[in-house]
Amino acid sequence: MPGGVPWPAYLKMFAASLLAMCAGAQVVHWYYRPDLTIPEIPPKPGELKTELLGLKERHHEPQVSQQ
Repeated sequence: MPGGVPWPAYLKMFAASLLAMCAGAQVVHWYYRPDLTIPEIPPKPGELKTELLGLKERHHEPQVSQQ
């Protein structure tokens, strides 16, 4: 086994790290609440607005990148 670690200890550490990664991903999705819907027509550049949970809506013009 890598580093001379016995199989039971290796498997426990693997399971704990996998569980921590999955829990972290779930917490991030709960906090940011991604919009997973697929729109019929793709939005034009500058139309797509994303918001963080807990922030008030800002009233300003969308910034269009000049590429």
